[in-house]
Amino acid sequence: MSVRAAQGKEAARMTPDPIKLLIVPGIDGSGARHWQTEWERGLEECYRVELGCWDDPIRNVWISRLDQAVHKAGGDVVLVAHSLGCQAVAWWARLLGASAIPSVRAALLVAPPDVDLQDVDRRLDRFAPNPDVAFPFPALVVASRDDPYATIGRSREIADQWGAAFLDAGDLGHINADSDIADWEEGQALLPLLIGGTRDRDQLSRLAADLLAKHRRGSKRIPFHAAREQDRARVQLPPASLFFDDGVARGVQSFGIDAGD
Repeated sequence: MSVRAAQGKEAARMTPDPIKLLIVPGIDGSGARHWQTEWERGLEECYRVELGCWDDPIRNVWISRLDQAVHKAGGDVVLVAHSLGCQAVAWWARLLGASAIPSVRAALLVAPPDVDLQDVDRRLDRFAPNPDVAFPFPALVVASRDDPYATIGRSREIADQWGAAFLDAGDLGHINADSDIADWEEGQALLPLLIGGTRDRDQLSRLAADLLAKHRRGSKRIPFHAAREQDRARVQLPPASLFFDDGVARGVQSFGIDAGD
């Protein structure tokens, strides 16, 4: 083997694998206008977890298929869950996730429903009670003030129950297709911050709120995704080698966000 070939092989070996986004929908899946579907279509390394029985969810089936998807990914993943998919992630982490958890770099948990609330949708009862689990990876719960499936106060309690950071996104309903948020650029903006460094939930909550405010003011300092490449965007996520090694300052400042005190 030539020196150049050997150098190329070594460089390939040292290049970190891209982080995969695993989309975890809720009841009925996510339709064509849902931001999760938009992400799947528009972002590189973004894949839907086929949980099956979408309109008639079975908890153990969902968490088993999520477990299979995380293992099959074969590398670092970020879980992006919506609605009942959030409880699927939580139950998976509690019951089955021990062997796969090291590959999960973070979880974005959007609009988790109150599965302990009666007479909203009986299908939610199958995931009750809301599981007690302290995620061993950074997690951020994003909730809406007018979500019909959980009050903002209950959403905070769910985040506390999971040891997750919390972001009040304002009045966005169930943060779905009916919220008229297209591909939800604000959610994309949260990804680099979420996996960029801090495990401190209070600090992550503050940074997420600051980022959301800056994004809504049109700040150009917050790069929520890179330029399009062949009609697909590449979310600017740090390579695995940057995770947590220098703490929050390196992870956050590398994306132009003030780490604060």
